[in-house]
Amino acid sequence: MPDRLQVAVVCLGNICRSPIAHVVLEHRLAEAGLDDRVTVVSAGTGSWHTDEPMDERAAATLSAAGYDPSRHTARRFTPDWYAENDLILAMDASNHADIAELAPDVASLEKVQMFRAYDPEASEGDNEVPNPWFGGTEGFENVLRVVERTADALVEELSRRLQ
Repeated sequence: MPDRLQVAVVCLGNICRSPIAHVVLEHRLAEAGLDDRVTVVSAGTGSWHTDEPMDERAAATLSAAGYDPSRHTARRFTPDWYAENDLILAMDASNHADIAELAPDVASLEKVQMFRAYDPEASEGDNEVPNPWFGGTEGFENVLRVVERTADALVEELSRRLQ
């Protein structure tokens, strides 16, 4: 049983989906009293937005739901993240493939899963967090709903891993 865990959530640019998941998961872990034992980080597979704040639409969606999006700064996923993280969660199949390609060994690759692997409503044909980038407010609100229910189940799993 580990004393601490670090979880990475990864999307394409680290300005929409993974920051939403990062903020919500941190919030849910704090509510469960696990924030001192689980660290959450996020990154993108691409470098276009490195050092930028969260997308304004994502931040507005989080703020409207009572979350604090203000601390986010976009980062890029690199191979050293394998050594730093116990679980690496991809938002979609393309992100999963990009992350997997960087795995230095089989043990590292075993850390990679789809974020929605923990979503009680996910299925084999519906296991991605949709990219809201090209849509309107409703796309970001949908991402938040998916992330919230998945984060709830993920917190339960992380709690079990720490017992």
